[in-house]
Amino acid sequence: MSYLFTSESVSEGHPDKVADQISDAILDHILAHDPEAKVACETLVTTGQTVIAGEVKTDTYVDVQQIAREVINRIGYTKSEYMFDGNSCGVLSAIHEQSPDINRGVVREDPMEQGAGDQGIIFGYACNETDNFMPLPLELAHLLLVELAAIRREGREMTYLRPDAKSQVTIEYGDDHKPVRVHTLVISTQHDEFISRPGDAPAAEREMVGQIRRDILNTLLPRVLARLPERVRVLFDDRLVLHVNPTGKFVIGGPHGDTGLTGRKIIVDSYGGRGAHGGGAFSGKDPSKVDRSAAYAARHIAKNMVAAGVADEILIQVSYAIGIARPVGIFVNTRGTARVPLSDAEIAKRVATLFDLRPRAIEERLKLRNPIYLETASYGHVGRVPRVVKKRFESNYWPTVEVEVELFTWEKLDRVDEIREAFL
Repeated sequence: MSYLFTSESVSEGHPDKVADQISDAILDHILAHDPEAKVACETLVTTGQTVIAGEVKTDTYVDVQQIAREVINRIGYTKSEYMFDGNSCGVLSAIHEQSPDINRGVVREDPMEQGAGDQGIIFGYACNETDNFMPLPLELAHLLLVELAAIRREGREMTYLRPDAKSQVTIEYGDDHKPVRVHTLVISTQHDEFISRPGDAPAAEREMVGQIRRDILNTLLPRVLARLPERVRVLFDDRLVLHVNPTGKFVIGGPHGDTGLTGRKIIVDSYGGRGAHGGGAFSGKDPSKVDRSAAYAARHIAKNMVAAGVADEILIQVSYAIGIARPVGIFVNTRGTARVPLSDAEIAKRVATLFDLRPRAIEERLKLRNPIYLETASYGHVGRVPRVVKKRFESNYWPTVEVEVELFTWEKLDRVDEIREAFL
């Protein structure tokens, strides 16, 4: 019997994602000047206000207010009518030094014995449902919003768009757990009040929502379909259910419509509910925090294992104790899809011998002490395309830093041959 599964995504202008991007931009600026810094940066955004708090141990100084304003403006909150814009919002910093009780558990004379920055359970997941080994519902949910943001920035079509948006994708699966069709799309996008009917506000609202729906059908969906492989395009049929701004107009949005907080979209950030999540947020944390670094490492392992043909689907859990370098435990669940004559427990033992999961080893293997994090803070931390970029960090206090960095190293398929040799 077929069943339905749903995942959601949110745009870079969603208030929680605004907060994530500010936190990660501050982290990047600190790491650019002090790669060994310890950072835990949290952000709150609301009507006309940005509040930044957290714990930092560093030899550098960055202009938190300037960084926050640059991020907010880049996202697109540049007009006072949004009731939240980068040039005029208040920015309050309440950052203080990292607790020495935490720091002594992390720093070691031998860097490779660096302890985990906190206890935690961390998950990585991969499946062969898409080319990048991600679940299809989340892949489509992200892509819808990536294209919607591109349309907004281009400014040629759908010129009424504002930065805040959400998507939701429901896929129908068959008994074999393979996608059968795209069942339902939900798209809610913030917009200008672009139609006025004095004395008849309900009619104006209906016209606006109707225009947005037509533009979603005639502009957004064709652009999304053009980016999909044929095997996914055929999953869209005339039975597709489309909900656009289901509550009506969506003019009030962003941090003015909802308060945003760092780390409140962890399922959007990871696997859309298909894998698992230990509960720890990613953004704003330097890689000594295994909530982040080990989650990337677990994804790297799971993706390479599926690509190597060990299983069609793999969930990996890694657990840590604060101040202890080696994981407390490693768990593997192939959900009955293993293609090797080994139990999941035996697969886990081989994973432990193939991959060094001490925090410092992860940092070095995945090059995590670089300023690479702002790009992770919207449209998912996993399932992305690895690439090399040049970044520039200007400061009123230190020389400008220009650096070439590799983004999304945990998405590289660089261990496939080694895994095949060990398993197949």
